[in-house]
Amino acid sequence: MTMKTMLMGAAAGLALSASGALADGPAIIFDLGGKFDGSFNEAAFNGAELWASETGGTYSEIELTSDAQREQAMRRLAEAGSNPIVMAGFSQATALSVVAPDYPDTKFVIIDGVVDAPNVRSVIFSEHEGSYLVGMLAAMASEAGIVGFVGGMDIPLISRFGCGYAQGAAAVNPAVTVIANMTGTTPSAWNDPVRGGELTRGQIAQGADVVYAAAGGTGFGVLQVAADEGILSIGVDSNQNHLHPGSVLTSMLKRVDVAVHDAFTTGPEVVTGVHVFGLAEEGVGYALDDNNAALITAEMQAAVDTARAAIIAGEIKVHNFTDDGTCPVQMQ
Repeated sequence: MTMKTMLMGAAAGLALSASGALADGPAIIFDLGGKFDGSFNEAAFNGAELWASETGGTYSEIELTSDAQREQAMRRLAEAGSNPIVMAGFSQATALSVVAPDYPDTKFVIIDGVVDAPNVRSVIFSEHEGSYLVGMLAAMASEAGIVGFVGGMDIPLISRFGCGYAQGAAAVNPAVTVIANMTGTTPSAWNDPVRGGELTRGQIAQGADVVYAAAGGTGFGVLQVAADEGILSIGVDSNQNHLHPGSVLTSMLKRVDVAVHDAFTTGPEVVTGVHVFGLAEEGVGYALDDNNAALITAEMQAAVDTARAAIIAGEIKVHNFTDDGTCPVQMQ
C-alpha cells in the first residue's frame, strides 16, 4: 500500500489523520461521495495511486464531507507546500476561483471545471463523444428499440452525456426511443442509489431494456435494478463491467485517472489553461473485457470502432449540449 497523507473532514474542520504531517509533493481533493465511489472519484484515486506505485512518491489527499470545506481544504494544502493540487469535480470551481490568486506559485488542476487563472489547469472531457459510442451499443443491443438514461445532478455537464448517448442510439436506429431522467438538483443526487433504482424501474415499465447511468454513486442502484430485472445497463467513468458480469453491456470510460496521473507526473511545471480530453486523446471510450465480451458481438465492436475513427477524423460531428443547451435528438 502506498504511503500518503490523509486529511479527513471533521465536524470542526479538516483534521489530520494519524498518518502524519503534511508533506510537499502533489495532492488531491476528492469531491463529495468519497474516493471509493466506484466511479468519478475512484478513477481520480486510481490515477494518483498509479503515479505513487511508479515513482515511489507520496501525495496528500482530502475527502470532503461538505461543500463548506472546499476553500479550507485548498488553502490547507497550498500553505503546506503541496504542488500541484488536483481537485476532482466541477463543484470545486467557485472556491478555486477565490483561492488560486492567493497562491500564485502553486499550480492547481481542476477536473470537470474551468477556472480562468494563470496558475490553474482546467481539464474537461468530451463526454458526448464517449457517450455516442455507448449509445450505439445500447441501440444495437436493445430488442425493444427503447433505451434509458439516468443522470445524476441536473446540470449541463450531465445533459452532455445524455445528448451524446441519444445521438449514438439514433445513428443506429433512427426510430429509437430514449427515456431520460435526472436524479435531482442538488449534490445529493450523486449518492442516491435507491432513487436511481426507482428511476430505472420506471424506465423498464416504459419498455426500456438498456439503461445508461451517469450518476456517480446513484448509478449503483441503476446497475443493480437492471441486473435484478434482467435488462442491460451501462456504467460510467470507471470500468463498472465487473459489478454485474453479463448484465453491464459496457461502461463509458472517462479517463480521470489519466488526467490525475499526468498532473502528478508533470508536477509543479504542469501547463495551465484549458485541456480537453476526447476520443482523439484517449480521454473517453468504452470498456470491453471478459465481463462483457459475450454481450458485444464482433459486428457491434466493428461498428463502434468505425464511428470512433470517424469522430476523430471529423467525419461524424457529435453535438455538444453545453455549446447551446440543445440536443438534436429528442428524449422523453
